Amino acid sequence: MARSISYITGSQLLSLRRHPSIAVVDVRDDERSYDGHISGSLHYASDTFSDNISNLIQAVKGKDTLVFHCALSQVRGPTCARRLVNYLEENKEDTGIKNIMVLERGFNGWEASGRPVCRCTNIPCKGELSP
Repeated sequence: MARSISYITGSQLLSLRRHPSIAVVDVRDDERSYDGHISGSLHYASDTFSDNISNLIQAVKGKDTLVFHCALSQVRGPTCARRLVNYLEENKEDTGIKNIMVLERGFNGWEASGRPVCRCTNIPCKGELSP
C-alpha cells in the first residue's frame, strides 16, 4: 500500500499535542541547538537521517502519526518524510505508523505564531507540547 504524505498546520498540531500516538520529528541540523525546538520533539538531523531511520522507528514504537519539520518545511522536512515512506515500502515492516505528515511553515512558522518553544538541551527532549 502506497503511503502518502499530508500536511498539518501548527494549530492542528497544537490541538493534538497531548495525543499519545503522535511524535514530532525535527530534522533540522545544527540550528536546533541554538533556535530551540518544539517541546517533546525527537531530533534526527537531515544530513544523517537515512542512516538513522531504523533508530527512529524504534524510538516511535507505539506511535501511529509522525509529524516532520525543518526550519520552513520546504525541503528537509518533506524529503525526510519521503525517505521514511520509501523505507517502509521497501522493507514492508509493520511499524504501526499510519500517518506521515509535514508541519506547514516548519519550526520558523511555529515560533513566529507564538507557539511554545523549548530551549532545553536534553537529548531527547522530555517536554510536552504545552502552550
